Amino acid sequence: HGQPEPVHRLFERQAAAHPDREALVFGDRRLSYGELDATANRLAHALLEQGVGVGSLVGVATERSVEMVVALYAIQKAGAAYVPIDPDHPEARQQQVLSDAGVDLLLTHNAVENRLPELDDLPVINLDTVDLSGISDVAPEVDIHPQHRAYVIYTSGSTGKPKGVANTHAALHNRLQWMQSAYDLGEGETVLQKTPYSFDVSVWEFFWPLMTGARLVVAQPGDHKDPAKLVDLIQQEQVTTIHFVPSMLSAFMAQEDLSGCESLKRIVCSGEA
Repeated sequence: HGQPEPVHRLFERQAAAHPDREALVFGDRRLSYGELDATANRLAHALLEQGVGVGSLVGVATERSVEMVVALYAIQKAGAAYVPIDPDHPEARQQQVLSDAGVDLLLTHNAVENRLPELDDLPVINLDTVDLSGISDVAPEVDIHPQHRAYVIYTSGSTGKPKGVANTHAALHNRLQWMQSAYDLGEGETVLQKTPYSFDVSVWEFFWPLMTGARLVVAQPGDHKDPAKLVDLIQQEQVTTIHFVPSMLSAFMAQEDLSGCESLKRIVCSGEA
């Protein structure tokens, strides 16, 4: 597919071509491509004003939310890489990731403030209270190279100390272009985002639908563990594409009534033996 480029550029082209198309659904909140792009651009400018830029690492400590998705896109628009700091992890683990990665700034929100470790001198932006009203909603001009980092996700640490695994824009672009040519996600389709963002499966859930003009539906915090709630959400939002680890797929298939799930076209299964 030609030269690899940052995946958020593909999203920006979708937003320019179809600004009014629905992009993001979370609970009763719905954002169009244009709204999501503009909001992420404002936050990207705010990050640049804080000195974040190419080569920076920005921690994200949030629950699943609209703000989480905006943050991931904004960080990449600013030329930085995001580092998930999972608020459901023990504080010692969060602290270890923060210090090992050496993040330059942390994005968080009210829902998790009492679950974070001591942050000492780390600059923090609260996504619930930051005022973006006076900021440009045009994409910042940042020269991002395909070999720059897009994100850093820490391993589970099951074989020792957790290690940060960095992925480049080129690698992410290649992976998602492969997925698109293999699975052909269509513009009228809907991907469910339910994988915790500290796992790499979440990356394609966040970025694949919005680079192809499809819809991203984000499950409520905790609902990824509740098959009945997933059935309701699949039915309500006519989800076509979903990921399960095998054990969760078994639990999902054990539901008595899956008749509301006819919208599903593809189930991706990975992540366990």
